[in-house]
Amino acid sequence: MYDYIIIGSGVIGSLIARELSRFEAKILVLEKENDLATHQTTANSAIIHSGHDPKPGTLKAKLCVEGNKLYHELKKELDVPLLYTGAFVVAHDKKEEAMLDDLLKQAKLNGVPEAMILDKDQARKEEPKLASSITKVLSLPTTMVTFSWEVALAAMENALKNGASYQKNAQVTGIKKTELGFDVTINHKQVIQSKHIINAAGVMSDVIANMIEPDFEVKITPRRGEYFVIDKKVKGLFEHVIYPLPTDKGKGVLIVPQVHGNLLLGPTSELIEDKENVMTTREGLNYIKEQLTSLSDDIPYHQIIRTFAGVRATSTYGDFYIQESKNFPGFYHLAGIDSPGLTAAPAIAKYLIEHVMHDLPKKKANFDPIRRRPVSFRESSDQERLALIAKNPKYGKIVCRCEHVSEQEIIDAIHHPVGSDTIKGIKKRTRAGSGLCQGGYCESTVLGLIAQEKGIAKHQVMYDAQDSPILVKETKTHEND
Repeated sequence: MYDYIIIGSGVIGSLIARELSRFEAKILVLEKENDLATHQTTANSAIIHSGHDPKPGTLKAKLCVEGNKLYHELKKELDVPLLYTGAFVVAHDKKEEAMLDDLLKQAKLNGVPEAMILDKDQARKEEPKLASSITKVLSLPTTMVTFSWEVALAAMENALKNGASYQKNAQVTGIKKTELGFDVTINHKQVIQSKHIINAAGVMSDVIANMIEPDFEVKITPRRGEYFVIDKKVKGLFEHVIYPLPTDKGKGVLIVPQVHGNLLLGPTSELIEDKENVMTTREGLNYIKEQLTSLSDDIPYHQIIRTFAGVRATSTYGDFYIQESKNFPGFYHLAGIDSPGLTAAPAIAKYLIEHVMHDLPKKKANFDPIRRRPVSFRESSDQERLALIAKNPKYGKIVCRCEHVSEQEIIDAIHHPVGSDTIKGIKKRTRAGSGLCQGGYCESTVLGLIAQEKGIAKHQVMYDAQDSPILVKETKTHEND
C-alpha cells in the first residue's frame, strides 16, 4: 500500500514527487512511456515566462509569477540550467502599441517586476535583428529559458534520493475506489493500492479522471505546436525571447534562444483530435516562416537542423484545474496545465500540497534538497578535462563530435539513477546526437555502448519506446565478410 501514487512523470508530476518526498510517505510515480517527461515537457518552448500574458486573478497568473521566482531556487538546489534572456513583445503600429500598454498594465497587475516599454531605437540597440517594421516593444527582463526535460529529470532524481519510487512502462488502465483508498490497475494486469492518487497525466489527465469520474468537468483538447531548431552556430543572433502580441490561440510564433546555444522557432497552434499526434506538416512549418516576418527580417533558415512537434493540454476550463475530486476524497486532479505550465510547475507543486491536499504526514528531518548535474566534458575547462582524462581515459574518447560528448558520459547516463537504455534517452541526457549531424556519425557508437553496458544484442536496443528497435536483423556476418 502506497501513501501516494502520482500518475505522470512530466515536469509537474516530477516536481510534485520531489515536494512530497519531504514528508514521511511511501510514494510511487507511474509513467506509461519508456522514459520520463516524454510528451508535453519535452516538446515545448522551454521558456520561464515573466507572467505578462495570463488573465489577472487566475491561478495561471498567480502561479506563473511565483514559479518564475522559484526557478532561481531550483537552479541552486537542483542545478538546472537557466538562461537569463529577458523578452520583448513587439508592436508595429499605434494600434498594437496601445495593446502593449494594456499588456504592461496587466503585467503589473500580475506582479511582474521590471516590465517597461522601449522605443524602436532602444530595442534595436539590444536586438539588431528585429524586423524593421517594429515600432515599440514591451521589455520583460525576468523572462528566462531552461531545458525543461532536465528540470523533470533533476526533480525525479532528487525525489528518488529522498525515498520516492518510479516505474516506467506502467500505463494506468483502471482505477477503483476501495475502503482503504484506491486500486490502480497497470497495463491491464498488475493491481497496486494507494491511499491517495495525484493525476498529473498532462494531455491524458481527463482520460485518467474519467476512469473514476465519468462526468469529470474538464475536457482536454490537444493543441499541436510545430517547431524549427536552428544550429548553435547562430548563438547570439538573438539574446531575448521575441514574442508577437498574444491572441486567443496563445503567445504566437516565437524566437527563443536555447540554453545549449540553438535557436528555436515556433510553435504553431492547431487543435487536433489525436492526443499523441506529434507529426510535423508542410503547412505548419510554412506558417511559422510567414509569422516570423513580423519579428525579424533575418532568420537563418539555411541553418535548420531539425523540426519537431509537441502537444499541449488545452482545456475547456480556461485555467489550471488543481482540485481534489468532489466525489472521491484523496483523488487530486491537475488538468489543463498548458502554457505557462512549465513556468508555474514548481509553484503548482507547492500550491497542491499547501492549499489543496490535507492530512499530510509529518515532514522528514533528513530531507536533502540537493542534486548536482552529471559531469559535462563539453562545459569543463581545459584543466578540468585533463583531470577527468587522467582519472578515466574514457572521458578523452569523444563519441559525439558536434556536442563534444565523451564515452564515459554516455556510460554514466546509462547507469544513472534515472538512466536510459534508448538512443533518444541518451540524447536527452547527454546531447549525443543533438548537433548538426543529428546522430549521423555518433548514433551507431551510442547504440554499441548501450548494448555493451546492458549486456544485450544490438538489435535489442530501442530508439525510444518499448517497441522501437533501430536494427531489425544482422545483414553482414563474419562468414560473409
